[in-house]
Amino acid sequence: MAATQAANLVEKAIGHGDNATVTTDVSNYAGEHGQETGEKIKATIWQGKNQVEVVEMAKPRVIDEDDVLVKVTGSTICGSDLHLYHGVIPQLEKGDVLGHEFCGVVESVGPGAKKVTVGDRVVASFPIACGDCRNCRRQLTSQCDRTNQNSIANALYGNRTAGMFGYSHFTGGFAGGQAEYVRVPYGDVNLLPLPDDVPDEKALYLSDVLATSYHCVVDTGVQKGDVVAVWGAGPIGQMVSSFSFAEGASRVILIDGGEGAWRLDFVKSKIPKLEVLDFTNLPRGESITSQLKKIVPGGPDVALDCTSGEYAKGWAHYFELLLGMETDTSEMLNEMITAVRPFGRVGITGIYAGYTNHFNIGAIMQTGIRLIGNGQAPVHKYWKHLLELIQKGEIEPLDMVTHRVRLEDMDRLYELFAHREGGIQKVFVQTKHSAHPLSGSPVLVDL
Repeated sequence: MAATQAANLVEKAIGHGDNATVTTDVSNYAGEHGQETGEKIKATIWQGKNQVEVVEMAKPRVIDEDDVLVKVTGSTICGSDLHLYHGVIPQLEKGDVLGHEFCGVVESVGPGAKKVTVGDRVVASFPIACGDCRNCRRQLTSQCDRTNQNSIANALYGNRTAGMFGYSHFTGGFAGGQAEYVRVPYGDVNLLPLPDDVPDEKALYLSDVLATSYHCVVDTGVQKGDVVAVWGAGPIGQMVSSFSFAEGASRVILIDGGEGAWRLDFVKSKIPKLEVLDFTNLPRGESITSQLKKIVPGGPDVALDCTSGEYAKGWAHYFELLLGMETDTSEMLNEMITAVRPFGRVGITGIYAGYTNHFNIGAIMQTGIRLIGNGQAPVHKYWKHLLELIQKGEIEPLDMVTHRVRLEDMDRLYELFAHREGGIQKVFVQTKHSAHPLSGSPVLVDL
């Protein structure tokens, strides 16, 4: 759908209890969805494949009674954002505001918001939950029935998934947090008030990366004594490795290579007992599977996917992806399936959008592999626990953070992050509303 049509999408009101609604398909703040005073904000928008731009647009406002308007004091970029950047997520439109991780200060609230008040410091959950549907009541908030009425997603997956900030109309069409202000539907549910002893530079990552990593580990069932292999040394892979040790894993082997090989050294510097495997330096004729079987006789107990299905390693999948014959490559999944021991577990946290070819289903059946789709993390289930761990000093989010940049530099940040350049692992993106950098955190740099 063309960008000019995005501003004219019909509002979709979804029932919540007896008297509340949520307005979806507001991927930017054009027209009636913007601030009536005409005030402008800066926001990061998608402009086509491998193109983002920071532009001025109308300031958002409260639309529904449960809405909360948040003044953003920190946001970041995620590996998931690269799938948008590369144009592989369905129904992304030019002009859509990006970003699903942010924290800030409450500026205004709708009449239905009772728990958060103006002036509260808050962090947002990336999945948008109503808090009252069957899945939300079971703490499966990333599968909320009421915040994503997209019919294509429902047909493709057989079930509704929750809306998400800044992640295309496929996930509800909500404007994202790589901006100076964000409208947060169901603010009482989707905002966690922050205590004074947890600064933005640590609290921000409760929005996604910490909860996603923790969910990957506990949902796949990592337990005491397990040997765990982790594919992907980005921020998620780094925290998955840390949480695996915390859950009792005896060994953790982190796998990466190519442009991302430097990240192995970075993560190992933070987790000294970690073992690493660079797939670009394998002996001739060897594979990741064969190397893991040598490192761990019989194979690891658990394999965790912290990559995605977007990146083809072989020519067959490269051309099939190029020609639209599949949306995702099965190469890394097949590596994990053949690497783990019989009746081992494979957890999938990396993003896969649709269909894949050449998937080794026979190995799953014949060797009893447990293939677990972790799904988008139900952030609300974990964020209070993880906040307590930050307060106790048992997890240190700043171990991931290498850079602090300005919102105005988001176009350059996307470019560097996409190519794994500049030593960027995780970033803190400041706005004009941000406080001075926390002592001990990265200082502001120009990109």
